[in-house]
Amino acid sequence: MITNTLVGLTMESVMLWTLVLSLGVQVWFYLVYFGKLTLHKSIKAKSAALLPVSIIICARNEKENLLSNLPLVLQQTYKEYEVIVVNDCSTDESDEVLESICSKFSHLRVVTVEASSAHEHGKKHALTVGVNAANHEQLLFTDADCKPNSNDWLRNMTQHFNDKTEIVLGYGAYEKQKGLLNKIIRFDTFLIALQYLSFSLSGKTYMGVGRNLAYKKSLFLKNKGFASHEHLASGDDDLFIGEAATKHNCSIETNSDSFTISKVKTTLTDWLMQKKRHVSTFSSYSLPIKMRLGLISLSHVLFFVSLMVLLVMQVKIELLLLLVAGRVLMQFIVFVKPMTYLKENDLILLFPFIEIALLLIYPFIIASQLADKKVSWK
Repeated sequence: MITNTLVGLTMESVMLWTLVLSLGVQVWFYLVYFGKLTLHKSIKAKSAALLPVSIIICARNEKENLLSNLPLVLQQTYKEYEVIVVNDCSTDESDEVLESICSKFSHLRVVTVEASSAHEHGKKHALTVGVNAANHEQLLFTDADCKPNSNDWLRNMTQHFNDKTEIVLGYGAYEKQKGLLNKIIRFDTFLIALQYLSFSLSGKTYMGVGRNLAYKKSLFLKNKGFASHEHLASGDDDLFIGEAATKHNCSIETNSDSFTISKVKTTLTDWLMQKKRHVSTFSSYSLPIKMRLGLISLSHVLFFVSLMVLLVMQVKIELLLLLVAGRVLMQFIVFVKPMTYLKENDLILLFPFIEIALLLIYPFIIASQLADKKVSWK
């Protein structure tokens, strides 16, 4: 009887301390890092003429997306820029589509990569071909299935370039559609942006998103491109940025005119496959970044596990409710402004529930990645 009581007290103490410590870790991250994005003020795009830019888009069998999105990229309000589409081993009618669009826009250039049975390659090869073909020092990257949110996308993203700034991180949003899956995907995208944009503001840049990312050609060449992780299918927007970024050479852009909008996955299976590709490079991150990202993720898991155990044990219910309410309030204060200017404010009241859904989903993504490490460019 005494032994059972001691075990019960020990379990209660362990769970309470786990709950409090994991919440403490989260408070630290929210105050030290994520709050920086809450306080961040975006700058208005300058009206003066800016530096010449090369926009690079890699496309493999993207006929429909090229038809709908490429003209929007080609109609930016910018004095001097070129658009380079790397037609990477397409087997659809992309050639004909690009030829037709080229006849209407003189600043569009197409570079074709032919398929070779002797050499299988991924997106990094296509990107390298595009970078080498670029005539300008300033490079802006997006994907064929993305469309700029405005005709000032290019101006907003590249206004940050100067002698010091070599990398500009943008926001790649997803289309808003009906349904729970769409909200989960967009909230997950917001959380990822909250992390990489906040860490960049703290001088700890570790990634961007290839849907909306800019850097200088000289930086790419100086770091030998993707050479150090060429064997990995992914990593063009995180491993490269993690290597090339310093405390002082990065800037972020959060004005809504600077966003790109991508088509969103409509089935859970397709989204899980996409996420598996995204997390495939985590093991190659630097140790400090792995520790930071791992610690915040672990704190979320431990918080909810210990909370559930304590609720089942009916331990200090009033205290538990107070801690949960305090946590939600903290998140709301930190989330509300970034969600508003990133145009995800329809998720503000739903985030506590979507967060739980993501905590249930992510273990399956990680387990799937560990079971099958082979990922590929489309």
